[in-house]
Amino acid sequence: MSRWFAPLALIALLIGLWELAAQWDWIANALNIKPYLVPAPSDVAQSLWNDRGLLGDNLWVTLREVLAGFAIALAVGFGFAIALHRSEVLRRAFYPLLLGSQTIPIIAIAPILVVWLGYGIGPKLAIIALICFFPITVNTLDGLRTVDPDLLRMMRTLDAGPWRTLWRVEVPTAMPFIFSGAKIAIVVSVIGAVFGEWAGADSGLGHLILTAQGQVLTARVFAAVVVLSAIAIALFAAVTLIERRFGWWA
Repeated sequence: MSRWFAPLALIALLIGLWELAAQWDWIANALNIKPYLVPAPSDVAQSLWNDRGLLGDNLWVTLREVLAGFAIALAVGFGFAIALHRSEVLRRAFYPLLLGSQTIPIIAIAPILVVWLGYGIGPKLAIIALICFFPITVNTLDGLRTVDPDLLRMMRTLDAGPWRTLWRVEVPTAMPFIFSGAKIAIVVSVIGAVFGEWAGADSGLGHLILTAQGQVLTARVFAAVVVLSAIAIALFAAVTLIERRFGWWA
């Protein structure tokens, strides 16, 4: 309780100040905008309840996109990291390109992916996978390169082949790094899903935010953002629990 008291107290204080500022139009007056454009936390809470059906339907759409895109990035990123680790030539050739790929804004290429892949789930999965791919790959590769050289020498002494050494020594050693990359990726995957739905979709929380903005339903916009944040926190917690089960030695 002592560990949670400080952050919970700070959140309660900020929400209370936001409520007062919105109810007394301090924010609206400071920004010189209409008061209905600044919903109070109580308005957001009311929207969460009144729009629970709409939010719930779109939540499942976004959640499926996030989980599928993250799974693709995890499988491809893990395999790519192993390939770079096993081959010095591949690492020298592809690692600079991997870093350079992060200079391209995903939100800029999202419309292009929609044109190429259509308005189905394909471009959303591609965008999420592209965002999640980098932290998973880089962290996995860094973890594979931190193995104690004495362990590698011991495995060679025991006549273990490269692949047995990989799965018995290198991957277990890299597990904490892999989970660190996965925790980063699972959080940003929610952002990728929103980008994908903004580029072109007829459902999902990102699409709901755009629709609510067009209808000037700011409380609904904030409610959708709260749900997105809750998804990211829940998925982060789930990955953390899996890490405690399978990476306990870290």
